[in-house]
Amino acid sequence: MNRSLSTPLSSSVAETLWHRAQVSRRRSTRTGLGACLLAFLVLALFAFPVVAQEMESTAPYAYRQLDEAAKEAKAQSLMQTLRCLQCQGQSIADSDAPIAGSMRSLVRERIAAGEEPEAIRAWLIERYGDYVSYAPRVTGLTWPLFALPLVLVALAAFLLRHRFRRGERP
Repeated sequence: MNRSLSTPLSSSVAETLWHRAQVSRRRSTRTGLGACLLAFLVLALFAFPVVAQEMESTAPYAYRQLDEAAKEAKAQSLMQTLRCLQCQGQSIADSDAPIAGSMRSLVRERIAAGEEPEAIRAWLIERYGDYVSYAPRVTGLTWPLFALPLVLVALAAFLLRHRFRRGERP
């Protein structure tokens, strides 16, 4: 009974069936990979408009100067003294970050409306904190930051003087 399975004809049929199964498996793998690749490309295609919309500036004066040169000079002067909250090492005049563009636009709009730079600075400090200004105000909380370097220099001078005086004595 088992002899019929060991005949050359039955092994040839088994090999053919096995080969067809392998080919079918390879085709389904290729088809699955192709479908995944196609789905990825379609999703990426739909994602590009979202990225493009995000890059558009909603601030009208982010990259456009004011028409009046005197007002633009005031705005530039103020923007050089305000820190970009995202970059933290650049002023809003130098930064390309979206928040810096919004802040530039806000400064220009308020200058164009006739508001004074110090009032704009005070509003920005109130909204974002002292960190936004390169020239922070001296208050009850910040005076140690201004006094500490002077105290350290005085202490170093006192210690150096005391050490050299001690060395002069026999």
